[in-house]
Amino acid sequence: MSYTTRTTRTVRTFYSDGRGPPKVETKTYTYGDDSGGSSVNGGFNIGGGGRRFQIRVGGGGQDGSDQPNYSAPAFSQRPQVIGRASRKEKKDPFSGVINQSYDEIKKRCQEEGCLFEDPEFEAEDSSIFFSRAPPRPFEWKRPHEICDNPVFIADGASRFDVQQGELGDCWLLAAIASLTVNQRLFAKVVPPDQSFEDGYCGLFRFHFWRQGEWVEVVVDDRLPTYYGQLTFMHSVDKNEFWSALLEKAYAKLEGSYESLKGGSTCEAMVDFTGGVSEFFDLRKAPPNLFSIMLKASQRGSLMGCSIDADPNQLEARLSNGLVMGHAYSITSVLLMDIETPSMSGKIPMVRVRNPWGNEAEWKGRWSDQSREWSLIPDSQKESMGLTFDDDGEFWMSFDDFSKNFEKLEICNLGPDSLEEDELDGKKRWEGHTENGEWIPRVNAGGCRNYLDTFWTNPQYRVTLTDPDDDDDDDLCTMLVGVLQKDRRKKRKEGLDMLTIGYVIYKIPDDTKEGPLPLNFFKYNASCAKSNNFINMREVCTRHKLPPGQYCIIPSTFEPHQEGNFLLRLYTEQCAHSHELDEETGIIEEQQNADYTRRILVPTVASAPPSVGRQEVKKVPGYREIPPPTDEEQEQEQALKASFRRVAGDDMEIDAYELRDILNAVFTKEGSVEFVFDGFSLDTTRSMVAMHDGDLSGKLGFDEFKVLWADLRRWKGVFKEYDRDRSGNLSSYELRSALHASGFRLSNRTFSALVMRYSSKNGNIEFGDFILCAIRMKTMLASFRNIDVDNSGHAAFDLDTFIQTVMYS
Repeated sequence: MSYTTRTTRTVRTFYSDGRGPPKVETKTYTYGDDSGGSSVNGGFNIGGGGRRFQIRVGGGGQDGSDQPNYSAPAFSQRPQVIGRASRKEKKDPFSGVINQSYDEIKKRCQEEGCLFEDPEFEAEDSSIFFSRAPPRPFEWKRPHEICDNPVFIADGASRFDVQQGELGDCWLLAAIASLTVNQRLFAKVVPPDQSFEDGYCGLFRFHFWRQGEWVEVVVDDRLPTYYGQLTFMHSVDKNEFWSALLEKAYAKLEGSYESLKGGSTCEAMVDFTGGVSEFFDLRKAPPNLFSIMLKASQRGSLMGCSIDADPNQLEARLSNGLVMGHAYSITSVLLMDIETPSMSGKIPMVRVRNPWGNEAEWKGRWSDQSREWSLIPDSQKESMGLTFDDDGEFWMSFDDFSKNFEKLEICNLGPDSLEEDELDGKKRWEGHTENGEWIPRVNAGGCRNYLDTFWTNPQYRVTLTDPDDDDDDDLCTMLVGVLQKDRRKKRKEGLDMLTIGYVIYKIPDDTKEGPLPLNFFKYNASCAKSNNFINMREVCTRHKLPPGQYCIIPSTFEPHQEGNFLLRLYTEQCAHSHELDEETGIIEEQQNADYTRRILVPTVASAPPSVGRQEVKKVPGYREIPPPTDEEQEQEQALKASFRRVAGDDMEIDAYELRDILNAVFTKEGSVEFVFDGFSLDTTRSMVAMHDGDLSGKLGFDEFKVLWADLRRWKGVFKEYDRDRSGNLSSYELRSALHASGFRLSNRTFSALVMRYSSKNGNIEFGDFILCAIRMKTMLASFRNIDVDNSGHAAFDLDTFIQTVMYS
């Protein structure tokens, strides 16, 4: 299809030489043409060797023109300069997985009459173990090489299908067993329209929730075997393969089979549902725990439980039949009616399953064949699905459950997990998601033990509006979950889970928008926090808080640790959340103060310190130019004399001459009270560019006076924050220092400045601080000259853009 598109844009460019009103040049640009363009990007594919390469050549933008279209990320993370390939993209080990297309691969295999061999997860030892050689020679076989009549799912998927193999991933099996209880969720993760018959090409697909979005993972059906038997997870039916292939897809998602050793049941539950997990220590259980479990079961939540491991024995069996250090799944929670001649009422009951699926079951009250079941009518036992087989599943009273198990995990399903026809009076959670990143030297401030850097962590405002419907105390339920990304997959790189947590603060009603400063945390206590800081993939805690505004701060325990995270908030009533940030710009009051000072103070050297001071508006956080000291007055007189001597008759100097003048003063012993080798030529060029509207490359004396005033103020700010007189600022102090210099900085812009101007150890030297402030002022002034409507958007033609960026 062809269509006609034509976009016209008018760009106004402002030039100023500092000696009069700015000059305006207007240009009109037209994008596209009357001939229209194709709505499909051009490209061609190259296939071969089991891999698929796609190369894009040319192609139009979405508007049909030859101009590319760009869009910024919808969430705030490490800033990326548009048009440049990021290191993250280049190193992402998951990129090949998510770029595989099931439909394309299947079509190609059928056209070529071949079976799929996955290039992203090879049938080799490294896909099984990354830290060592395999203990025995594994042989990769397809299902039809293992049995005569393989099937994907035999007679429906059941929690009794799954059997554990040699891999220590009982936590994954417990989650899969819970998943089979909800057939709709199971079908979402394990699409049932797959088989070893019609259309078979050795290709299978699964869906997992990965860190905020659902992804499709494809695998071939080559499975590790030993002596013709599946080595790892398998079904009870020898010819059923959905569980073995699901485990392989999950291993691919995490990098290898070995990556699945050891974990939390809720971790896999979250990946199967996209829900938020809670963790309870049953030895410190809340008094309403059964109510929480019952409501979770009614909402379709997945649950798991365990007993702490014996440090001297792996999966030690207790006399009551339970196994220590072993992950169980909870498959039902209910109030069971009991009616006998001597008693009647409701008993809280919990149904538990051992993923081994054998006789290793609970042996206490309400266990299989126990006399308590004789009190229950056969009709009720049938409605409960009660069986007394050695299938690993058993019932316990809630009292016995809470006394014998020690850990409980609940995966609360998200707002999109229940369809309308499944609600049946149930309520969905209201969900909010924020993506974030801890960047060393920028916002990886650690926990509140490190108060000087804690405030630099990412901050999120959440507004709780209405209390829960059934809450007599007018409180709001909020589940807060912080999930660290990609840590299991990065085990190959020697990285393990970070120790993470979060803290919640009540925000006063009159607080302005923007990150809360250090002083707020010095004088305000938190109102809630995660149960602890722990090295798990996700920490989650349930809170009951009054309606109001709150600040949530996710952090690592130690500062300077790098990681990506996902913050998720679940509330029973509607809530609102966003990252606490501010718009990049010049503080308006400071801009007015600068204007007033330039008008009222005629000269730098001769004006009395008090002239104009009464008329300047006070600005919170902004440092005005202090009255000059006797030493500074002498410096100013010397500067004025030096300027006239160097400048000559035209009273203008270039960057070389400015460098010599300033360094004669700033490198003089005692002038800045710390070691300073002088301004570089690059810095003085930027100083000239800050006032050089006509690109003359020179600075007049009037501009020099304004520059000197800026340098005095910035030097004062630097000295204030350089408390140890080292000549360096910590990168964590840079934001406060720039704010005191009159600049507002968004989180993304601040991150870019730290990366650009800090040293390898995260410090900013005096010269780099001055250069950063100069370029900030220059770029902001240039932008505002174009953005005459103060809309936050400016249209630059290419020449003006290059001049602005390169000459600053």
